[in-house]
Amino acid sequence: MKLVQAAKSAKVLVVDVGGTNIKMLATGQKEPRKMPSGPTMTAGKMVRVVKECVKDWTFDHVSLGYPGPIINGHPLREPHNLGGGWMKIDFSKAFGCPVKVINDAAMQALGSYQGGRMLFLGLGTGLGSAMIVDGTLEPMELAHLLYKNGKTYEDYLGLHGLERLGKKNGGGTWRR
Repeated sequence: MKLVQAAKSAKVLVVDVGGTNIKMLATGQKEPRKMPSGPTMTAGKMVRVVKECVKDWTFDHVSLGYPGPIINGHPLREPHNLGGGWMKIDFSKAFGCPVKVINDAAMQALGSYQGGRMLFLGLGTGLGSAMIVDGTLEPMELAHLLYKNGKTYEDYLGLHGLERLGKKNGGGTWRR
């Protein structure tokens, strides 16, 4: 995806959907808000929760970070750590304004990009990955590649890996 500059007059609500929390911040707001998510968080429930949480904020566009691959502005498959309904929902209709859906790691990379080349690895519930080279942003989906012992990178680096391996004893296996 080639990077473009947003219109200065847009009031954007940014929603980062994660496997543990949904984080929200809108143009002009100082403090982000968050709500718990998890395996029961369907697409419809996410929209309802977000709209209720930000009902006192003004916005005319939504930028939605989705934890999975995006094709033509729509989720390619259901997320690993959330409930269902993500592939079928019309987000613009549900939010009542234009919605741009982007891979969540790509959104986070874009938010911290300062030029040049960048590899973004985001450790959270899972493992997000994206790269920016010559002004082109590309989500990478490295999390589900096999790593070792029949497990994926996400199994080692995500929340399940942290819980399984621990970070006690001066850093533990997970930090190594």
